[in-house]
Amino acid sequence: MTDTPRVRIAPSPTGNIHLGLARTSLFNWAFAKRHGGAFVLRIEDTDKERSTMESERQILEGLAWLGVQWDEGPDVGGPYEPYRQSERVERHMATADRLLESGRAYRCFCSKERLDALRAEQESRKETPRYDRKCLGLDPAESAKRAADGEPFTVRFQVPEGRTAFTDLVRGEVSFDNAEVDDWVMVRQGGNPTYNFVVVCDDADMKITHVLRGEEHLTNTPKQLLLYRALDLDPPAFAHLPLMLGANRKKLSKRDGADVALEDYRKKGFPKAAIINFLCLQGWALDGETEVFSVEQLVENFDLSDVSKGGAVFDMEKFHWMAGEYLRKESPETLAKHCAPYVVEAGLMTEDEIADSGEWFRAVVAGFQDRIRLYSELPAWIANLFADDERVEYEAAAEKNARKHEGRVETLKSFLAWLTPKLTSDTPVDELRDGAKEWVKGAGLKFPQLFQPLRCALTGQAGGPDLFDVMDWIGGERSLSRIQAGIRRLAD
Repeated sequence: MTDTPRVRIAPSPTGNIHLGLARTSLFNWAFAKRHGGAFVLRIEDTDKERSTMESERQILEGLAWLGVQWDEGPDVGGPYEPYRQSERVERHMATADRLLESGRAYRCFCSKERLDALRAEQESRKETPRYDRKCLGLDPAESAKRAADGEPFTVRFQVPEGRTAFTDLVRGEVSFDNAEVDDWVMVRQGGNPTYNFVVVCDDADMKITHVLRGEEHLTNTPKQLLLYRALDLDPPAFAHLPLMLGANRKKLSKRDGADVALEDYRKKGFPKAAIINFLCLQGWALDGETEVFSVEQLVENFDLSDVSKGGAVFDMEKFHWMAGEYLRKESPETLAKHCAPYVVEAGLMTEDEIADSGEWFRAVVAGFQDRIRLYSELPAWIANLFADDERVEYEAAAEKNARKHEGRVETLKSFLAWLTPKLTSDTPVDELRDGAKEWVKGAGLKFPQLFQPLRCALTGQAGGPDLFDVMDWIGGERSLSRIQAGIRRLAD
């Protein structure tokens, strides 16, 4: 690549960050970083009714959380300010006037009622709805006078005959028959410019060299290329990224029960690195084999030639697996920090209690590190540590495992007699563990005959951390109390 690339994302501040925007941002950012280019953030807020500053704040905060730091934007400035589209309208309208003067655009005075009737008539004939160019032949002087007299109008782009072709950096050669492109509205009544118009104005003004965006924008490309041509401007290179698909192989949508906002996955406790990694696998591959990779590897290896043309299925099971892979790489201190808000939210501990617990909380979290895939899963695993000893909730599988041993009650009673003096004398965990194994052998038992009823009594779960670590976490007195309760509850 000979020129230093300038890429951009241009979200509309009308809601939370969609996963598609997050992935597109990551690809643009990685492309710019790899080639030493600039990554620009522009806010497309011309939808005045739906755009909000709160949504803009959420977008900036969410992208910053992902780590896709922009070089230019509304909050950091840059050489092509302003970076909010609503603040560039004067420039847009000057460009519209220029196109009117050159004859590449024209005023349309048709009423909404006429346009609705035209559409209905065309649809009744099973034709593709399109404007019939009624106002194209208006004398320019008459058009200008009607506008000056206050008659409402839109500004339409005059689509020329022929074909529009370009080389998509993902899809290869793409060609459109211009006859399929309607004379689209550049400026609505009242002077509000439309997306396809202002995006060209702003990309040209900001010297954008490459436009990496979702496949859903592919049909906008001929309109934009024709506009570049009408303005005697060189267009950027385009790369249209594949759709993100749900399990039904349709575009990922909340209507299909899928969470589509980045914030949804943050709140669920997916590790950030796993979110980045998984999103980048939606249409791109590091080498066709490696699925878990770092941000550094992404930047070092990202190439548009490796982006797939076909849609990528959003596999939630794989996403959970990947989350677990990243979670298990974290240090106990980091994992405890990430899990703490969910423990507080579940009402198990307060922030002060976690801070005061010191090593205890980190040890508990580390004990469940191999069991959880999301930070938010920890509370369900540790809830019984805080339960009343008489009311530990027994999982069905745990109780089934315990009850399949006919001598379970006598086994627990005998073990309790051996265990009581050791717990009351604060026997070290390792010594207690080794001693219990010897006790099982001496009693002529198999390990499950003791440890499955014991686990049920202590934790109520079918699996989990080492039981002697659990005894250390809840203390000797509570451990003995739970075993005594288990003897009563498992006797029936």
